[in-house]
Amino acid sequence: MEITGFFTAIVIGLIIGALARLILPGKQKIGLILTLLVGVLAAILGTLVAGAFGVADTPGIDWIELLIQLLFAVVGVALVAGTYGRRHH
Repeated sequence: MEITGFFTAIVIGLIIGALARLILPGKQKIGLILTLLVGVLAAILGTLVAGAFGVADTPGIDWIELLIQLLFAVVGVALVAGTYGRRHH
């Protein structure tokens, strides 16, 4: 992964992580760094899955890839918030 790809993954991950937190009902008791990590991981996994299905590179905005990344982020934030909330509550 190139440096630009790394920074792009961080930016996309932050946006996707934040969107996942907005989509999920209730308050998630996880910090910004954890949200960023989940978002970056979701962005990477979403890109890999989109590539496996052949929808990673589409004309214009890659909406299918972004949707897959967002779904990973929603699931990831829900799992981390559930696990983290139980341990630190």
